[in-house]
Formats: sequence, structure tokens, C-alpha cells
Amino acid sequence: MSAATRLVGFGALLAVLFAVATATGGALDPDARGEEREDAAGHAGGAEPAGHAEDAGHEGAAEVHGLAVADDAGLQLEVLTPELRRGREQRLAFRVVDDRGVPVRDYDVEHERRMHLIVVRRDLTGFQHLHPKLRADGTWVAPVTLADGGSYRMFADFSRDGEAQTLASDLRVDGAADLRDLPAPSPVATTGDYEVRLDAGEARPGAPATLDFTITRNGEPVQTEPYLGAGGHLVALREGDLAFLHVHPEEHGDGVAFEATFPSAGRYRLFLQFQHEGKVRTVAFTQEVTG
Repeated sequence: MSAATRLVGFGALLAVLFAVATATGGALDPDARGEEREDAAGHAGGAEPAGHAEDAGHEGAAEVHGLAVADDAGLQLEVLTPELRRGREQRLAFRVVDDRGVPVRDYDVEHERRMHLIVVRRDLTGFQHLHPKLRADGTWVAPVTLADGGSYRMFADFSRDGEAQTLASDLRVDGAADLRDLPAPSPVATTGDYEVRLDAGEARPGAPATLDFTITRNGEPVQTEPYLGAGGHLVALREGDLAFLHVHPEEHGDGVAFEATFPSAGRYRLFLQFQHEGKVRTVAFTQEVTG
């Protein structure tokens, strides 16, 4: 057999082998056809489904907010003054930019404001709820005084195009941080001569819970005045990562009530603000969520 004949025969054999491999390759490797694989639970790509590990296993687990400086829509929080001095009033400045780096200037009015700024130390002390002013260049500015040193978390809570958003970043305050343990759960908190009692029932992860607050002063019931469009305002933060929970006020005959869905088991710090006799007061509770 000539060399030319042998080369033609060898080439034909290679062509047959390539065709067989192409036909059977998909069975050997599903990705050879560009298809996504599914894991045992049926999730495409074989990866853990989106969300937090601690939320897995709870049907209807709530979405958490305030864990990142950016969101899926391309909005990003830029803090212009991330380092502050303790014990003195300073200007806290930040802006929200879109995916092109252009400052956002259009916001919805939510709870009577276009921006709610929450500042709290990492150990959930030093809570402040501020309402910054928007400058023409898209920068938000608020005066703030932080008495203690340490690492703080700031939350820019706002609504845009009808969608609630919470972006967060860290602040650093000079001085040693005397971190404190979270107080044990208690149904009663006081501020001055006001006593606030919390009834949260049996709060479970992923299930709506009604947080019912009854306020008295010297033993007499208190009828709160409207504050931010409701009988009170509530901020809930998860211990550890400081996940931010959106809560919604409910119509209630006596006291102040909110609906919240806790995304996971653990401890949460609840900061209730209410207005009476023209002054806003703040009380805090530790809420244990089991499940």
C-alpha cells in the first residue's frame, strides 16, 4: 500500500472517531452541550441557591438588606467622610451613584422623607436616626456626633421608582472601642418616665410577626403623636452582620404595632422611636428569634 493510500485511510478513521465522540460527548459531560447541570436539589448550575446559608430551610425566608454598598440594579453607596472624630459634631457626607457613576437625585418620599440615615456602632450601641439634606450635586449631608470610638455601620434607607433600597457601609471613629454585650431579652424598656412593653408572641424565622408596643407614662397610657407618618418608627438589626430589616407599621387601637419578618434564627436589636409632647424618644429591645 502506498504512503498516500495509508494517509487517506488514517484520515477517514479519525473522522469516524471524531463523529462518535461528538455524538456521545454530551452523555459523558453535560457541559459539552452548554447545558447547566442540576444538583440533587434541582438547582441549576450545581451551586447553592441564592441567599444566605442561615436562611436555608425556612420557607418564605425574608430578604435581608443593608449587607452591601451596592445592589443588583447598579446603585452604589459612596461615603465621602468615612473617618470621623469622636465627641464632636461633624459633617457626614455620602452619595448614591448609578452604574455609570452619576449621582442619583430622584428619590421617592417614604415615611415623609426622601432619605433615612441610620448610624449604629457594630455592637449595636450609639443608635442614631438622621435625615440628611440633599445638595444640588447629589451629595447627602447630615451633622452627626459619635461619642465613642470604634467601627460603625451606616445605612442609607430610601425608595426609588417605588422600590425600597438599603445600602450600607462602614465608618471609623478614632479611639479605643469599649464594646458591650447585647443586653438579654426583656419585654420592658424605659426612657425617662416612659415605660414601653413589647409583645412579639413567638417570633419564628421566615414568618410574619406582629411587634406590639404599649407605651405608658407614670402608669398612664400614652397616645403617641404622628412621627414620620405613623404612630412610631422601628428599625430592626440582626446581631453579628447587622442585617437591616424593613418593618411596616400597622393600624392599631392601643399602642404602636409593626409587622416584621425575621430572616433567620438569632438575636435582633429593635429600636423603637415615638413622639410625645413634641419630642422624639428612643427605646431599644433585644428580640430572640428561634426556629
